[in-house]
Amino acid sequence: MMFALTSGVQAQEVNEQNPYELVKDVATQTFDRIKDNRDAIKADPEMLRTIMEEELVPHIDYQFAAFMVLGKHFKSVPKDKLGDYVSTFRKYLVTTYASAMGYYDNQKVLFEPETEFEDKKSVTVRAVIKDPSRPDIKIAFKVRKDGRTNQWKAYDMVAEGISMLNSKRSEFESILRQDGIDEVIAIMQDKISQPVELKDLGSEEDAA
Repeated sequence: MMFALTSGVQAQEVNEQNPYELVKDVATQTFDRIKDNRDAIKADPEMLRTIMEEELVPHIDYQFAAFMVLGKHFKSVPKDKLGDYVSTFRKYLVTTYASAMGYYDNQKVLFEPETEFEDKKSVTVRAVIKDPSRPDIKIAFKVRKDGRTNQWKAYDMVAEGISMLNSKRSEFESILRQDGIDEVIAIMQDKISQPVELKDLGSEEDAA
């Protein structure tokens, strides 16, 4: 449940100069939009893809994440396949997050205090998901600074010690070795083609 947050931050502009504010700003805007469109999403769950596309993707370094997933196989992937792979990976992320948001039911997230980041190229923003009906979940967002623009973008989420990128790298490693990048792209496309399903998204009355 990436960026699941309710907080007092109401800024419309995302601060990409501060990694901690970046995560909070994106979280707030994403989940405020989900809350404001609960009935519409219930009628058409695919709307979650649109929200992820418009609220999350602009602040995710999906190309960096895509290359990290390839790991040691990056150099063996034909250059003419990289563009298709990155493009598909981007859509795969949208689908993954949209599916995760099907569980959203106004949970809260408490972020750890901001620490010094001026001289760093990457930071980890840690938080805890608070849900009255479930145990707390420890999460962390890995954010990196673009050396050209000086803007911060997220590239990985770690939930209960499990990195999304590391798990995908492990999942695709043997496939890359045995079948190549085309099979990985096909697997992601299959996931993308599946409809978004709601798991626990209530109505406005439920949320009141």
